[in-house]
Amino acid sequence: MASPQSPRLIETLSPDLIAILKRRTEGTLLSLIKKNKDTRYFSESPVFAGFRTSLRNLSKEGDDKHRDDALIESFYTGVPFTSYESYEPFIKKFLESNCQEKDVENMFAPGLPHGIAVTSSTSSRKPKYFAQYSYGPSSHIPKFGRKSCLIFSLLHRQVVDVQGDKGDAIKKIPVGLASANQFRTWTGSDVDSDHLNIKLAGPHTSPIAVGFINEYRSFTLMHTLFALAECEIDIIIAFFSTTLLDMFLYMEEEWDILVTSIDSGELPDWTGIDHVREYLQPHFPSRPKRAAELRAIGKASQQPGWLAKVWPMLRGVSTIASGVFETAIPKIKHYFGPDVKLFSHGYFCSEAPVGFVYDPSDMNLFKLTSTEFFEFFDVDNEGTASDLIRPWQVNVGKLYEIVVTAHKGLWRYRIGDVIEIAGFDPNDGTPLVRFVERRNLVAWLAGAILTERHVTNAILAVQDTLGSIGEFTTVIDDHSESIGYLVEIQGDLAGMMFIATIPDKGPKVDEAPERLLVEFFRLNEEFRSAFDSKKMKPPTIRILKTGTFREYRRWKIEMTKTGSGQVKVPVVMRDSAAREWMLRWVERELGYGSISSESINIDEHDGHATGEVAKEF
Repeated sequence: MASPQSPRLIETLSPDLIAILKRRTEGTLLSLIKKNKDTRYFSESPVFAGFRTSLRNLSKEGDDKHRDDALIESFYTGVPFTSYESYEPFIKKFLESNCQEKDVENMFAPGLPHGIAVTSSTSSRKPKYFAQYSYGPSSHIPKFGRKSCLIFSLLHRQVVDVQGDKGDAIKKIPVGLASANQFRTWTGSDVDSDHLNIKLAGPHTSPIAVGFINEYRSFTLMHTLFALAECEIDIIIAFFSTTLLDMFLYMEEEWDILVTSIDSGELPDWTGIDHVREYLQPHFPSRPKRAAELRAIGKASQQPGWLAKVWPMLRGVSTIASGVFETAIPKIKHYFGPDVKLFSHGYFCSEAPVGFVYDPSDMNLFKLTSTEFFEFFDVDNEGTASDLIRPWQVNVGKLYEIVVTAHKGLWRYRIGDVIEIAGFDPNDGTPLVRFVERRNLVAWLAGAILTERHVTNAILAVQDTLGSIGEFTTVIDDHSESIGYLVEIQGDLAGMMFIATIPDKGPKVDEAPERLLVEFFRLNEEFRSAFDSKKMKPPTIRILKTGTFREYRRWKIEMTKTGSGQVKVPVVMRDSAAREWMLRWVERELGYGSISSESINIDEHDGHATGEVAKEF
């Protein structure tokens, strides 16, 4: 993480910085090519046939410098975009029942992976698997603070037993959360050692055994219990902001049980912890003094800064809060108050680490990593791989899709993320980026392109009418060409509905769908014409019961048997079972009967809409 005094970013690169950036990034590319050119994936996949021919021809060239320059140029001209379709047949070899070392060694990078990451399948109907390779010798776990609370899981879906020619065990590779596999590399633990490590206290507030709890509620509450027992925590880390929000909501619900348990030193009787209770109990002594402190503070969750009193030494909270995770931040800030700093711990995805924090005060500003090679293409002028531009060629303010060549053996892989170039580091010219959205995540709606940014910005723009949004998702009816929002509001719905009946008081909930339609018109003029031609029906808003998304994560983990802590809520929910589950939690529906775009008058100054609307509930 960069220091709080990170240098002010610049908007243009000098010739010297261009030279520095080009030399460093192409050096990374050269290293990656030489490291992974002899792997099974590169050697056998048809997509690399042209580049393999170039490599054979280059082996006859003269001096090393000339060969290196020609190698880079051949990469630019000879390697196409790759996708999961070319990668999948090779990763599947790890998942076969009889996995042989000779069939999987050096598959994507030299040696064997330390883990296989499973995506949360947020943007597709089935999960994807990516091999994770270590950069070098296993490093010790990072030191985040003097006393830190880290929400981690160590569960896996399965274990790959890699066997030698004689049937001997070569290596066990866990298949599960990328973050769980990363935690294993930090702690230097492998699956074979789980029976020993499960007894350890661990480097953070929670003992290692907490990471083996699968039941989401109990997993979250147990992390909460061990954190609450410590007064001197100075930093809390969770992968997603929504995980933190769940943690604090569970803390509110179970406050008395948590404090009583800390006082007595006896673990609560939560479901799904019997298999780890004997390993947790030795690390949980009675703390009557701490319990008395907590009782004196009380469950004052409605007071801003409540948790800053619970943990008086707390200085920071680290989580991912860009994109759709931004909606949880207002509530988290309410819990901690202004003196506890929120910051991101980076921009990471299953395919590759993308960026590290540049300015801790900005949760969506990242400096591209130097371990991977990134290229970009303009989202408005998509072409072929030959049209890709390099890091020293991007322009500030422009939107690009990221393409990565990674140490784990991906070649010109389209991650699917759209970023904005915010500027450049004045020291070495590295681009600074902001995450914007997942590309092509949504759909065509009545002939108009509907992006994640449209969907997110539209609903966030109506919070003054609807109320502060905790989380949301949407469903799209492809037959009626309509979009419906499923929204959880922060606060008491009944109270807001009562206030809404009082003139000039509080959010006017019934006006939210009308305002939402106006925002769609503003974001894309094609929506207005589609609406006028009756190709697109007005949006609807279904308000969900408090706690719906928290329970969705719990349900999803149980259904998929994945580890706790890495369940994303999709912007558009396409899975029929998930949609059906969500709709059971609807508390009130807001929508339209009939309306024409001419009946909506948009105030160009404040963006509010006025007009007669026939509503159906």
